Amino acid sequence: MEENGVVIDITRRAGMEVQQVVPPPQRSTLLKLKNRLKETFFPDDPLRQFKGQPLKQKLILGVQYVFPILEWGPNYNFNLFKSDVVSGLTIASLAIPQGISYAKLASLPPIVGLYSSFVPPLVYAVLGSSRDLAVGPVSIASLVLGSMLREVVSPNKDPILFLQLAFSSTFFAGLFQASLGFLRLGFIIDFLSKATLIGFMAGAAIIVSLQQLKGLLGITHFTKQMAIVPVLSSVFHTTNEWSWQTILMGFCFLVFLLFTRHIGMRKPKLFWVSAGAPLLSVIISTLVVFAIKGQNHGISIIGKLQEGLNPPSWNMLHFSGSYLGLVIKTGIVTGILSLTEGIAVGRTFAALKNYQVDGNKEMIAIGLMNIVGSSTSCYVTTGAFSRSAVNHNAGSKTAVSNIVMAVTVMVTLLFLMPLFQYTPNVVLGAIIVTAVIGLIDIPAALQIWKIDKFDFLVLLCAFFGVIFISVQDGLAIAIGISILKVLLQITRPKTVMLGNIPGTGIYRNLDHYKEAMSVDGCLILSIEAPINFANATYLKERISRWIQDYEAEGAMKQSALRFVVLDLSAVSAIDTSGVSLFKDLSMALEKKGLEFVLVNPLGEVLEKLQRADETKDMMRPDSLFLTVEEAVASLSSTIKYQIPNHV
Repeated sequence: MEENGVVIDITRRAGMEVQQVVPPPQRSTLLKLKNRLKETFFPDDPLRQFKGQPLKQKLILGVQYVFPILEWGPNYNFNLFKSDVVSGLTIASLAIPQGISYAKLASLPPIVGLYSSFVPPLVYAVLGSSRDLAVGPVSIASLVLGSMLREVVSPNKDPILFLQLAFSSTFFAGLFQASLGFLRLGFIIDFLSKATLIGFMAGAAIIVSLQQLKGLLGITHFTKQMAIVPVLSSVFHTTNEWSWQTILMGFCFLVFLLFTRHIGMRKPKLFWVSAGAPLLSVIISTLVVFAIKGQNHGISIIGKLQEGLNPPSWNMLHFSGSYLGLVIKTGIVTGILSLTEGIAVGRTFAALKNYQVDGNKEMIAIGLMNIVGSSTSCYVTTGAFSRSAVNHNAGSKTAVSNIVMAVTVMVTLLFLMPLFQYTPNVVLGAIIVTAVIGLIDIPAALQIWKIDKFDFLVLLCAFFGVIFISVQDGLAIAIGISILKVLLQITRPKTVMLGNIPGTGIYRNLDHYKEAMSVDGCLILSIEAPINFANATYLKERISRWIQDYEAEGAMKQSALRFVVLDLSAVSAIDTSGVSLFKDLSMALEKKGLEFVLVNPLGEVLEKLQRADETKDMMRPDSLFLTVEEAVASLSSTIKYQIPNHV
């Protein structure tokens, strides 16, 4: 019979039916490499839909794969359009004030935020596979982009250069994102673990909120640093610049926005209340400032905004010079952050509506969206959670809602820009605070603390790194600790001693199952990880220590060790260092008069061990078993059984 690629012969040994382990079927090295590459880069098998199709159908499917809009577009109807118009107008009411606010957060002209809410949604509607993702600028990417560029260039002293670097960073962000999708390397973003993201987002939300104190208090001279200490120091060292008119207006609108957000969270059917609140705040505050001439009373305003659609900006991109390293680094960091947020949001709402989102296609769509955006005066954009949630709750059916939003922004750019001239900056600050406060997920942090303390440490490192050092350094520290955790798991794999649960043929961890009984004369160990060069030395030392401990304990109980049994059921792979480990163990145990037994080596492991065992001393048929029960039953014929001692 055949099981899991391993052929099994049925024989009789030690008075019971024993299944003998034999090598898996022979496969060429080329076939193995092909299968490995397929599982690495094409785990979703994207070409399966083309199998067995005629050439014409393959061409149609290929075009639909590249442009998802052609897949659902032919079936689009008026009922779907009505739903998309409602959701598109709703998210436009949120996107316009947020676009202006996030552009200021990135130290860019406010108009760039609106540009970035016009072209990118149109590109995504054609290339994207999510029905709910609402595209535009987001707070975290805006914060990181602005902070990284401000370290080298001042947006006040050299605004043109700063704008050029922002567009160039956006180009490299898009290039990086699209490359991940084309090369099927999306697994790279998995290094941003859930704990890292929760801690990073919470820290960034606090930093973003503290940065808004400049506008909420009416401060004109404010620190360029992002860490909490210099920000608070700047706030309290400039109390003479505080404006009571600005503080009063900011407090009123902040309370109003937080209240409407609370309503939207408590009663999802009233999503339109929280969605329309930012635009309503902008309208009311603009009218108030215009009526009382607030700019003459210490209330800072946006000022005149340029009318018209996105001007081309490909001539502003930097592909050489002293700033190339800066824009590439900024592009990669913001690209990873925006890509992670966009895909996570898309998958979240896809799961709610029971449809699939192709991660690699999303990377390509978001990447090309940013590449096109960088040439049309846009900065880094992705799918924002707040806008996507509103889009979902408003009843969005397809990506047409993004088109409706883009058309609404287009109308605003063409005809309504003069209306924003008197919009106070303090309201934009209140809008940003309200938007980012939702990034602080305390229940999720408590859940991580409950489940995994090391993950919670990663979360804290990301959080405190962001608020006390810098946004990018905090993220780097958290990723570094997450990678360290993975390396520790690889280099220090878990090994446990197994015992028999009385009355069964089941063998489990003695420390875990207190009723399990050790087997006299047998040291039964389980290795629970692949064996490779990174952990082979550790495993050799750890197994030797197990043997020494067993022999010392056996001397006290007058029970001699005869067999060392290794359960390899959890060892999925092995390299040459791992093979050397088994050969060294076999020789060392042979010198001590002990027998070395292996249980359930999987196909690849068994094949490599047998190739390396040229003398046939280590991989004898009587030292290979499919289960621990069979191994113990067979070995029991050569030793005198004693009553097991409870451990």
